Amino acid sequence: MSYLVDPANWEWLGAGNNLRFILTGFLINIEIALLAMLLSLVFGLVLALMRISKRRAVSAPASLWIEVWRNLPLIFIILYLALAIPESWRDAYESSVPAWFPDAFQTPFFLAAVMGLTLYNSAVIAEIMRAGIVSLERGQGEAAAALGLTYWKSMRLIILPQGLRRMVPATVSQLITLNKDTTLVSIIGIQEVMRQARIVTNTSGSPFTGSGVDAPLLQVFLTVGLMFVLVNLLLSRLSTRLEIRERRKTGTEVEKVTGLEDQVAAEAQTR
Repeated sequence: MSYLVDPANWEWLGAGNNLRFILTGFLINIEIALLAMLLSLVFGLVLALMRISKRRAVSAPASLWIEVWRNLPLIFIILYLALAIPESWRDAYESSVPAWFPDAFQTPFFLAAVMGLTLYNSAVIAEIMRAGIVSLERGQGEAAAALGLTYWKSMRLIILPQGLRRMVPATVSQLITLNKDTTLVSIIGIQEVMRQARIVTNTSGSPFTGSGVDAPLLQVFLTVGLMFVLVNLLLSRLSTRLEIRERRKTGTEVEKVTGLEDQVAAEAQTR
């Protein structure tokens, strides 16, 4: 424990540009995460709607797609895409990306990183959204049909707003996981926070001059971990605020059911 809190092992934080160098790498993780989050939410919703479709020709391929990608290890997907994406695609992307984009976005392997994160997380989010939609009482859809609403209008105006509200905590939890998983893109050469951290430790605490105070591996990684904790706590707080706002808007609060006896009692009260 004394090694962990020894001030001498934390001097590297104020030496040179070490902390700024790591923060620059962490910003790359955040940028990749934000893009992958947006794409995962969009494709996840599309996949969820396809999976609950009454047309077998639509639901069956969506189900197969979801089951394949969400059951593959993410690191395998990223490595596979880094090798499988044609070199011509990578060259075309690298030549077309604007110069003002962040440096990490200009690497030819950026497509593999974002596609891997999106494929995996959109499949998981699709299941979360599907569960939120099908958890609604059957009467919601029947009432919409009785009012003369079409399937897509009832889905857009009645089913989705309620279903998506229910799955906010699970979705935010998956987005937090996505944010943490951005560290895996370092295996295909993207200069994110973990690679920056290793550079700091391998160059005696100064990645620019090769000299300076020592940067112990444990302390450097604890600093990186604290950055992820702070960002993910903000996401968790955002989830809580959304839940509170929706609860105040609807004026309802679902009673928590924890044990089997509580479930039996709750079911008896509804009869």
